[in-house]
Amino acid sequence: MQTNFTAEQLKDSRLAEAERILGRCVHCGLCTATCPTYVLLGDERDSPRGRIYLIKDMLESGRDASDEVTIHVDRCLSCLSCMTTCPGGVDYMHLVDLARVHIEETHKRGIKQRLIRDLLAAIVPDPKRFSLALKAAILGRPFRKLFAFAGLREISAMLELAGKRGRAGGLVKPGVIPAQGKKKKRVALLTGCAQQPLRPAINEATIRLLTRHGVEVVIAAEQGCCGALVHHMGREAQAIEAAKRNVDAWSSAMRQGPLDAIVINASGCGTTVKDYGHLLKRDEGYRERAENIAGLTKDITEFLSEIELDAPEQWSDLKVAYHSACSMQHGQRVNVQPRALLKQAGFTVVEVPEGHICCGSAGTYNILQPRLAEELRDRKISNIKSVAPDFVAAGNIGCITQLQGESQIPVVHTVELLDWALGGPCPEELRVFEGRMTSVRSLLNEPAVAETV
Repeated sequence: MQTNFTAEQLKDSRLAEAERILGRCVHCGLCTATCPTYVLLGDERDSPRGRIYLIKDMLESGRDASDEVTIHVDRCLSCLSCMTTCPGGVDYMHLVDLARVHIEETHKRGIKQRLIRDLLAAIVPDPKRFSLALKAAILGRPFRKLFAFAGLREISAMLELAGKRGRAGGLVKPGVIPAQGKKKKRVALLTGCAQQPLRPAINEATIRLLTRHGVEVVIAAEQGCCGALVHHMGREAQAIEAAKRNVDAWSSAMRQGPLDAIVINASGCGTTVKDYGHLLKRDEGYRERAENIAGLTKDITEFLSEIELDAPEQWSDLKVAYHSACSMQHGQRVNVQPRALLKQAGFTVVEVPEGHICCGSAGTYNILQPRLAEELRDRKISNIKSVAPDFVAAGNIGCITQLQGESQIPVVHTVELLDWALGGPCPEELRVFEGRMTSVRSLLNEPAVAETV
């Protein structure tokens, strides 16, 4: 794609980066076929190619972001399906990030949008505040349809999602959780912000599984939100602050002893942390450490695939539909490991049709764009039902929250299933299936008993 930035504009490192990205686009349009919003709306401006033209024009002209550009960039899920499809290697992820920063800096949103975005940015990244907000939401849930009728669909969506939290539990405390038996590895675990109050069982299963396999788990005292939520709102300064805090926290942990990995069990967070080198590349004091942190970061299924897991203690005929979060398959390109681990654990894994299409969660998208998010959720659930699974496995808390309860098909984290099969407790959502899990030990003993008789 030919660009028309001036030499003066290209002294700005952001615009220079945008020009490099734009130059790789050849207008082929292959991205439109896999873009969820284009599939739903059929509007070129709601496709990656259309947004690229809008962003190019906005940045080249140096104008403030218009209502038109803001609407269509806001509708982008940042699912990154276009990047998997693109034959030219267009770095759409960082281009739309640049556009969002420009929009945040130059466009004046309506008061409702400003308040909702401020509310989300203040509450969701803080597990303690978010826990209190979830408790308070119980009082508002009976009125969610009234909020929607009054034009406050975003508030209605918040209340709807708040009702999907799992078992209440405490937040994971900082400290070191020792390995069982001989220590083989040492890792830091990002416990997440929304995930802790929404689904504490995920971190519990992760810690059990790791320590059972000789892995020491470090919960760094100063770590916090990865910064993804504010980053996708265009609040670059807040995202950089969050990234620096985590880099400092994990650097401190590494001074106490080397880390084999920084393990993350929410793929949306993992995609962001793996990009810390890019996010902090302009900061000389953090760039090198950020690149090192990004290189150490692994999704929990990546890490588990690299260590030798025990044989499953339970076996079953249970059929699980694996839902690959966009941040997992497009953001991190982690596709083989989750499926392989589930199969090794004794589950029958089935693929979901249109697996490349987003479920509509996308961070806070299901709150800020509730209508489109609901359409994508319903489409995903229909595809899940078509393969008739017993339950669904996913590697991202956002997807789990988005899908659970709507289809009557339980949705659990991949690591919860692995923990169950390898000796951990049955996830609460799957209690009805406990009888279909058979002890491997009993299966192995049956032939021996028959011979003695």
